[in-house]
Amino acid sequence: MCQTPDPGLDALVMQAAAATGATVLSLPRATAKAGSRRRRLWELDAHAHCPVIGVCLPLPALRRIVDKVLSGEALANDYELHCGVIAECRRRTPIAEALQRELDRRCMIALRQAALAKTTEGLAAWWQAASAGQDLAGAFWATLTHPRCTPELEHRVLGDVHMLQHQVGVARRVDLKQFEEVLHENGVLARELAAAQQRNTRQADEHRQRHDAQQSHIVQLRAQLIGRDTLIASLRHDLQSLEDAVPGLKTRQALGQENERLLRRLHDTERTLMQAQHELERARARADELTLALQRLPQPEAPTAAPAQHDPTALADRAVLCVGGRPASVPVYRHLVERTGGRFLHHDGGDEDNPAQLDATLAAADLVICQTGCISHDAYWRVKDHCKRTGKRCVFVETPSTAGLKRALRSLVPVVESPPA
Repeated sequence: MCQTPDPGLDALVMQAAAATGATVLSLPRATAKAGSRRRRLWELDAHAHCPVIGVCLPLPALRRIVDKVLSGEALANDYELHCGVIAECRRRTPIAEALQRELDRRCMIALRQAALAKTTEGLAAWWQAASAGQDLAGAFWATLTHPRCTPELEHRVLGDVHMLQHQVGVARRVDLKQFEEVLHENGVLARELAAAQQRNTRQADEHRQRHDAQQSHIVQLRAQLIGRDTLIASLRHDLQSLEDAVPGLKTRQALGQENERLLRRLHDTERTLMQAQHELERARARADELTLALQRLPQPEAPTAAPAQHDPTALADRAVLCVGGRPASVPVYRHLVERTGGRFLHHDGGDEDNPAQLDATLAAADLVICQTGCISHDAYWRVKDHCKRTGKRCVFVETPSTAGLKRALRSLVPVVESPPA
């Protein structure tokens, strides 16, 4: 008689699988005899009890079940406990019944999945797929207790589990070896970490010491700064007291500085004058040598018409004002003007001489030589305006030099020889 699969059972299996994360395997459904019943733990062959207890129940859970059934604490070790439980499972005992309930509870999802297999071939195919998954214990218990599990299939399943136990043992040894290597590496890393922590602690102490030293140095510098500011304030107060006690002190200081500047300028002028005198003496010596050399030469016939020569004394004690020029060349300018018979006046045309004195100096001069390359704009326009208003002879020299001054003097000589009526 055929049995139709119960859709309510399938839905319950799917809900349980979703709750625990297990994989539900689809199996071919076939017809089976009605009234089939799963085998109990004490109904299995004796040689199946050892792998079932060892694979499907962890030792802590096994000890907890035995202690609960015995209402006490089992004093046997793990191996003795395992052997004693196997002996109890050969018949229906309270321990065997408790283990049956625990195995059914733990392997509920696998049992519901295996229940979908209605033939021995379907059960074998399901075992082949389920044993490769993660729930080996559930697949093992569901297959052995299935009503369609034949002795041949049981032998095959026990053989597969036996070989898997060997593989698990080898893998465990490999895991133990890796675990020992990890422990060794962990020890090395722990020692390195301890050394790094010691270095970090030492560096932190050194940094703290440097920080304390720097803070102490900062405090000292601040104290020195406060002392310096206090001293500066005290000196400023004393200076103010001295200035109040001596009226006109700033004016005297300014006069002293101006006196020192004039002394330096006088010394520079004296040195320049001495250099000019030495150069003049050397020039005169060269001129005398040239004159003697020319006298020794035969004299050529005089030309019929010679250009008129100006008398070097043609200025006739007239005042010649030189505006501008280099300070070092002023003595040379004075010498040239005085050699031509004139009186030398000078104004620097800048900021050192008082600009207001330029008008008085221009009024006292008869002739004006303006060196435009080294005077201010204000002085230039003052000279030009005065000469235009008064009609005085004025010669502008662009480049301040001795040769330019000589050319200006030559240009002024004819005017002096034939003064206006």
